[in-house]
Amino acid sequence: MKIVKFFILFLFGAVAVNAQIIAQDTTKMGYELREDDAILNDTIQLPEILIYKDKMSSDARKQFLILQNRVYVTYPYAKLASERLTNLNKGMANLKTSKEKKRYFSIVEHYLNDEFEAKLKKLSRGQGRILVKLIHRQTGSTTFELVKNLKSGWKAFWSNTAASMFDINLKSKYAPYEVNEDYLIETILVGAFESGRLQNQKTATPIDIGNLNESWLAKAAKAN
Repeated sequence: MKIVKFFILFLFGAVAVNAQIIAQDTTKMGYELREDDAILNDTIQLPEILIYKDKMSSDARKQFLILQNRVYVTYPYAKLASERLTNLNKGMANLKTSKEKKRYFSIVEHYLNDEFEAKLKKLSRGQGRILVKLIHRQTGSTTFELVKNLKSGWKAFWSNTAASMFDINLKSKYAPYEVNEDYLIETILVGAFESGRLQNQKTATPIDIGNLNESWLAKAAKAN
């Protein structure tokens, strides 16, 4: 998580903020979530494509709730990364020389380490993997691409290689129409936005939840 943490920190920009993450009371779900729970598959494979909870097995429900908790924890960070990336790009546009840009990055890095490092250190490996996907959802770029643009291609290559040692691929993309886990993430987000649990932020690429549901219904019908 150290590599992922550093570059996500880097994306947040040099504007003072308080990223307050509200812990979810998972005991009210009928299962108390733990990030060290033994789950054979990190992605969620459900016998039913639709996510109605009464159709889930107990193990599938447990996996879904763990995914839901990871989304609740990491989405605010992805949202903040998108906001700070916008501010960072605006700041860079006003700089002319490499020396000015290098000094700017140094100031940003120092501030971010002081402000956010302790919070991001608490993220688990599973949460880090979901965060990388959500950053792509909000910015339209993979974490690898953002690192490459902010630093250098060589640095991005080694960052991705190091992250892969922790089962985190910085090149991961958010693909709710193709990946079942990403579809579940999107349904979790929509529900959280509607309930006020999370604050909605415009995505880099608009997602029509109605069309998305129909797509997965068609997949389910074809599979049967």
